[in-house]
Amino acid sequence: MTDRWPARPRFHLNTIPWGVGHGTTMVSSRPPKTPSPIYRHAAPSGPWPWMDLESDTTLEPEPLSPQIQSTEYWKWRGYPQSLFGNWVADRVARCGMVENCSREPREQCRIYYVDVLTSGKFKPAKDTGPPIDVDESDLRQLWDHLQMTPTGLRLRVLLVDNMKHPVLQMLGTRYNVEPFFFTSSLNWIPCRYQEEVIKQKGDHITVTLLFVRTAPWDKATALPQIKHISEGEKVVDTQESLRLRSVHSSAEKYLLQDLLALHMIRSSDPSGSTIISYHPSSQWKRTTAERLKTLVHKVGESVYWQKIFEQSKDPTFIFLAILWYALYAWDESLEHLYTHMNWLETNVLLTNDSHLTTELHTIQAQLLHYASLLEDFRKSVNFIRNTPSPVLESSEFTDQARRDTNKLMRKECDNLLSEIERLGFQLKNITDLAKATVNFVDSRRMQDLTTAAVRDSAAMKQISYLTMIFLPAGFVAAVFGMNVREITDGATETLANYVTVSIVFTVITAWLVVALQSHSTFHEPGAVFWRRLAWPFDYVRRPNGLRQSLRSQSVGLA
Repeated sequence: MTDRWPARPRFHLNTIPWGVGHGTTMVSSRPPKTPSPIYRHAAPSGPWPWMDLESDTTLEPEPLSPQIQSTEYWKWRGYPQSLFGNWVADRVARCGMVENCSREPREQCRIYYVDVLTSGKFKPAKDTGPPIDVDESDLRQLWDHLQMTPTGLRLRVLLVDNMKHPVLQMLGTRYNVEPFFFTSSLNWIPCRYQEEVIKQKGDHITVTLLFVRTAPWDKATALPQIKHISEGEKVVDTQESLRLRSVHSSAEKYLLQDLLALHMIRSSDPSGSTIISYHPSSQWKRTTAERLKTLVHKVGESVYWQKIFEQSKDPTFIFLAILWYALYAWDESLEHLYTHMNWLETNVLLTNDSHLTTELHTIQAQLLHYASLLEDFRKSVNFIRNTPSPVLESSEFTDQARRDTNKLMRKECDNLLSEIERLGFQLKNITDLAKATVNFVDSRRMQDLTTAAVRDSAAMKQISYLTMIFLPAGFVAAVFGMNVREITDGATETLANYVTVSIVFTVITAWLVVALQSHSTFHEPGAVFWRRLAWPFDYVRRPNGLRQSLRSQSVGLA
């Protein structure tokens, strides 16, 4: 079969004009935040994929329509149930395989591709042909394209923008793709796994990871980091973008969480190896298929990587090279983040703005989230390192070629892991700087609170002095206002009665106060209440040495 793909169709279902730039559509300028991934559905090893465990309903596979069963062309309509019987309609609905696909009529699904020749050289972009614009009014044409087996290729990379549900079904049916690749990609779930392992024949590997990328700051795309839950209550949302301010306002950036979703079919058949790259809908404003296609072509222009492709026929090296895109994005993002932290620290030292403190706590939460994403990146590279292709066991590779390929793969994976480790140290330094800045802000705030407490204490002392001045006069006024015979003629009470009642109530009050205290110099520590009520008698009966010992213990407890 020919390896030439036909020119772009001239008639399409979509007629709304496109936005500025190839491969973009007219959508809102504000991208939505990254959805929180559901990690329990990230790998096919789970025996109950996308199933409600509390449901008592037994789901039976729905029979496929006679049209799908009898017609070769329509068989892709039965995906995923036609290939994976446990994926019944209820589970397909739960995973969002249909809802999360691009359903915006103005978004056109487009497939880019990169071809790697058997010699290890990349076919020039000018010879590859235009990307495929999916015409939803004539899907048979795309299905026929996918059935073609290109000749003279080692690997074909398919990059899909604005994936529509029929395209998902065609790719899944054509390449026998486990639905978990699409569910993890559509739901932004980090995962890595190997499946369909056939000795000496090939396998399927999937890597889906989130990474951080820098984008120019635009007020129209500003996203808040503080999510309002209710009045007076806020929470830091780590799925939001993070604004990075600097001295030069024109250089302001923001950190955006991006997605790299790759599924690779490694096969010993000629031209059977394929990489499928999923890219979110254009409304997310993430890395487009066109952008990644350009970067993959740049890999073919690298002398270093070209020598690797010529030295080894293992197509996994192209898969590994694509992962370097995430590392470059991480490197640039952490550099801008460090600059922002320096700017933030300088302003914290010069000002006492409470908003900067809030921003510092937001960055701390984001840094913890970034550390987990970077750890997922490291695990993905280790997965590639520890998952050699079964094709290496075929007769196509000699023992020496197999050893050289495995050694070269470990070397290149170690190079990437070394760079990830460097990024980890850099992220740790930024985290320590953020903690130190927060501690400084908290210390200065505590200092301000201490200063305010000392100022309040001085004010209270002045009030106490004024009270001492008026206290004798108030006491004298109270005494002369008493209704007793010694002061007022005709009064019924005496001063002696007043003194007696006052002393009795004072003694009773002191008795109860000491009895209600759990620790006191007048009774043993830990005594029960009824025992503490008899504290005057116990205290009098105790020797002087015991009294002194209890008094010292009470001072220590205080």
